[in-house]
Amino acid sequence: MRWAAAAILLAGLALGTMACGGGDNRRARDKPRLVVSAAASMKEALEKCSPEFAAADVRLSFAGSDELAAQIRRGVKPDVYSAANTELPARLRREGLLEQPVKLVTNRLVVAVPRDSEIGSVEDLARPGSKLALGSESVPIGAYTRKLLSRLPANVARAILANVRSNEPDVRGIVGKLTQGAADAGFAYESDVRAARGKLRSVALPGTLQPSVVYAAGVVKNAPHPGAARRYLHDLAAGRCHTTLLAAGFGPTP
Repeated sequence: MRWAAAAILLAGLALGTMACGGGDNRRARDKPRLVVSAAASMKEALEKCSPEFAAADVRLSFAGSDELAAQIRRGVKPDVYSAANTELPARLRREGLLEQPVKLVTNRLVVAVPRDSEIGSVEDLARPGSKLALGSESVPIGAYTRKLLSRLPANVARAILANVRSNEPDVRGIVGKLTQGAADAGFAYESDVRAARGKLRSVALPGTLQPSVVYAAGVVKNAPHPGAARRYLHDLAAGRCHTTLLAAGFGPTP
C-alpha cells in the first residue's frame, strides 16, 4: 500500500511538472517574434544581449547598413533597423519608411592588421605591394574610410587606394580578409578588432583624421510588432543591449 501511495504521489508530481512546463512553453509561444536588421559590426554584441530581451523572441539579421536599407525599400518588413551611421536612418525617415531614429552609440575607425603585422601607421599602408581591404563606398565603413583618406596628403591617399585589393560589402568582409591572410590591413571599427579575439590588433589613427562614427536606429513604419520594437529600441539606446555594446568597445553618444 505504501508503494502504491508513493507511486500515486510521484505521478501527481510528474503531472504538475508537465503542467508547469506546458505553461512555460505557452508563454514562449505567446511572445512576438521581433525581427531586427542591424549593421554587421553590431553582431557579437547583439547576439549576446538579445536573448535576454524579455518582451519578444528576437531574430537578428546582419548585413551592410546600405543593403538592409535597400531591403526595407523593397518591402521587407523588419521591426527595427539599426545602421552604422545616422544618414541612412534619416533618409528612411524622410521616405516615410522609419519612425523617428535615435542615436545609439559611437565607434572609432582604426587600421586593423594581423597580430604579427609590422604596420604601425596609416602612412605604412602606402607602401608598394601592400594588400588592403576596404569597405565599398556605399556602406558606412567605406564612406568613413574615404572621408579619412580625403584628410591625408593627396599623394599618400592615392598610394593607399592603389593598394586596395577588395571593396567589401560590410565590415565583416574586411575582418574575414584579414584573418584569412588575404589582406595585410584594412580599415575597420575598434569594436571589430576586439571581437576578433586576439587575431587582429588596431593601429590608432590621429584625431585629426578620425571621422565621427555614430550609430542610429529606428522602428520600421508599420512594423509587425511596433510595441515590442519600441521597447527593444529603448534597450539599444539605454538598457541591457546598450550596456553590452559599450562593453564590446562602442562608445557613448555625446
